[in-house]
Amino acid sequence: MIKKLKTRFIVLAMVSLAVLLAVIVAGMNIINYEKVVSDADARIEVLEENADRLLYMPGGEFMPREDGFLYDDMDDDRDPDDVFDMDEDDGPFFGRGGYRGPSMTRDEAEESRFFMVTAGQDGDVQQANVDRISSIDETEAVSYAKEALSSGKEEGFIGDFRYSVAQTGDGYRVTFLDCGRVLESFRNFLKYSVLMSLIGLLAVFFVILYFAGRIVRPVAESYEKQKRFITDAGHEIKTPLAIIKANIDLMDMELDSKRINRDDLRDSLGDINGQVDRLTGLTNDLVYLSRMEEADSSLVMTEVPLSEIVSETVSSFEPLAAEKGKEIRSVVEPMISVKGSTKELEKLLSIVLENAIKYSPAADCDAAENGSAGKGAGAAENSNVAKDADAKAEARPGTQPIEVSLKKEGRNAVLEIRNETESELTNEALSHVFERFYRTDSSRNSATGGHGIGLSMASAIVKAHGGKISARTTDGSDFIVTASIPMQ
Repeated sequence: MIKKLKTRFIVLAMVSLAVLLAVIVAGMNIINYEKVVSDADARIEVLEENADRLLYMPGGEFMPREDGFLYDDMDDDRDPDDVFDMDEDDGPFFGRGGYRGPSMTRDEAEESRFFMVTAGQDGDVQQANVDRISSIDETEAVSYAKEALSSGKEEGFIGDFRYSVAQTGDGYRVTFLDCGRVLESFRNFLKYSVLMSLIGLLAVFFVILYFAGRIVRPVAESYEKQKRFITDAGHEIKTPLAIIKANIDLMDMELDSKRINRDDLRDSLGDINGQVDRLTGLTNDLVYLSRMEEADSSLVMTEVPLSEIVSETVSSFEPLAAEKGKEIRSVVEPMISVKGSTKELEKLLSIVLENAIKYSPAADCDAAENGSAGKGAGAAENSNVAKDADAKAEARPGTQPIEVSLKKEGRNAVLEIRNETESELTNEALSHVFERFYRTDSSRNSATGGHGIGLSMASAIVKAHGGKISARTTDGSDFIVTASIPMQ
């Protein structure tokens, strides 16, 4: 499933990126093409208006051609002498310019490569002037004109030539402008923009392929946690239900035999009641955990004396630790306050301390008692035995007390609880200790009475207070939980 999800992510990302790049490249090139067309049309308009100035020799004389074919002013009634009888400074621009129409400089007009063809109403070519272009002769000009007139369009492209068909009094005038260089630039831009887009798409593909695993990893981890949660929750619920079912069957057998043993029935009812309490506790813990993990958890936050809460909670757990042959030592820095919920912070301390008491080994009481007895007798021969017993008790793993400390670090209050462990802790185990139902004991022995969600609740409480919680070990034989809570 994760592999399919990764593949779908890559495909979706690449398709989305390809569509985006296609839209961008198409948009840029369409705008570029429209600019080429509009500029060409504007230049043709200026050339048509100023054809008499560009196609006649100064002084008003017609420019003769070898075949005697002359260009006249078509529908322009002005006398060529009047048109060209002007100084060079009469105007550096051609065209009307401004809001009245397009214009261009004299240099731009002189550099324009164009030709004009006139035709009658029946479409037969009458005149052609190719004086301002060297790459086209009259025959080609006539061919271009016929193709333009037969298309029925007023403007368009034939090859690299932009044409415009204007109706005159007695026919048509077709103006062709050479747009070869501009179109070549447009084609190069189109080619390179597509090429760069494909290269970029390929580069992004390899980047996404490399990072896809990391991007999908949180989803994969969430999926694995969900599967583990369902399995572990099913186990936690299945065991009490199996016990309840067995006791009900036993009670039913007692009733059928008509030999009712009240003590057996009480025992069965007691087992059922105990398992119901266990399921109720599990349900309450899950509801509490879900409420604490909500982003909009409505905790009432006030300034609370964390130092006092830690000291009082440690004192309340000392009898329980002593009963199990364990000791709690605390170093609490006074006058530390945080903004939070007193009830939830007390629960946080209770969860972590209860966990430390459950899973830390008891001290070697027998060795300690023998040592004390030897010293109490005062016998010289027992003196060495007592010292050896004390040393053994001190050196034995698990005889270290549970250590609780609270101190300030910058603007945070740092709570740390350390206890020895009965079995060695691995980094793999530490990475899962705050997950629901996780236990280092894969057999899920419930002799301790827990469900494996205590540290999950502790983590949720700390995060609800805007803090951070972590677990570590120094050498695999101890377990250290550190919670950092902002004081402001």
